[in-house]
Amino acid sequence: MFDEADLPKRKADLLADLAREDLDRLSIAELDGRIAALEAELVRSRAKRVGAAEFRNAADALFRK
Repeated sequence: MFDEADLPKRKADLLADLAREDLDRLSIAELDGRIAALEAELVRSRAKRVGAAEFRNAADALFRK
């Protein structure tokens, strides 16, 4: 048998866990680190979105011909 805890978490679960995390226990330095990490993830996500949109636009243009 397998244990469900061994399965990877779904992305929605990870975001929900992040939102539920108790921030009161974090120091200012830890909060600064968390903010920097979240900002870096936003930059990465936005860059991926731009790339995906460009790819889709190129595919749409190819198949419209």
